[in-house]
Amino acid sequence: MLHFGEDTEDILRKLLSSGPLFPYLCTVRAGDRATEFKQRCEGLKIKKVTLHSYRYAWAARAKTDGYPERFAQEALGHNSKAVHRAYARKAKVMLPPLEDYERKIINLHLPRPQNIPEVASAVVA
Repeated sequence: MLHFGEDTEDILRKLLSSGPLFPYLCTVRAGDRATEFKQRCEGLKIKKVTLHSYRYAWAARAKTDGYPERFAQEALGHNSKAVHRAYARKAKVMLPPLEDYERKIINLHLPRPQNIPEVASAVVA
């Protein structure tokens, strides 16, 4: 149960993990959604959250998880890389050691069939 005056994080922790936060907004004309969302948040005493903040959060999450930038840019409808990068600027990206990344990539490939010899790769200096 939600209580007025609760911290935004407390409220969000109590909500379902999937589905719309406010199902009614799915039925509202696109141009009116931000206003409706703002009114719902004010009624619930949720502060510092806008409908647009979800776009920023999605962009940051995509960058943090290594989602290809061009796919994220297209998903959000950004025509410019600069705009998309501004949305994702708060992403916390942890660079793995190169060896860990290589192991991850190698593990993503399907095992080679036994009857096909493996080709040695050239070392570039």
